[in-house]
Amino acid sequence: MSTVVAEEVDDDLWSAIGDPTRRRMLDLLLIEGDGTATTLGQQLPVTRQAVAKHLGVLDRVGLVRATSAGREKRYRVDDAQLAHAVAQLSSVGSAWDARLQRIKHIAEAIQRTQQDSRQVSQQDL
Repeated sequence: MSTVVAEEVDDDLWSAIGDPTRRRMLDLLLIEGDGTATTLGQQLPVTRQAVAKHLGVLDRVGLVRATSAGREKRYRVDDAQLAHAVAQLSSVGSAWDARLQRIKHIAEAIQRTQQDSRQVSQQDL
């Protein structure tokens, strides 16, 4: 990874997003606007306690923000942090695109060299 990209990537953020249950929770929160551990737990194949733990992870990395609503907390996606994650993903994607282009050019150069070698060998016969 290039130095610029490495400095921009928030490993904790991407570790949190890497879990499929947490991604589904983010999807639900984006669709519904907000939710509680109870309402999210009703839509996911995990317990309410598991949902609460996942929400805690998302809250620690700033992807969701909690506000008290009586005895429960209501969670909303933090748009700024989500935009930050999207920008990081775009940056990482661009860096990998550049790496893949370099690999392609190297492979094409090797292929040309091999073809040239075969042609020279055939001419020697």
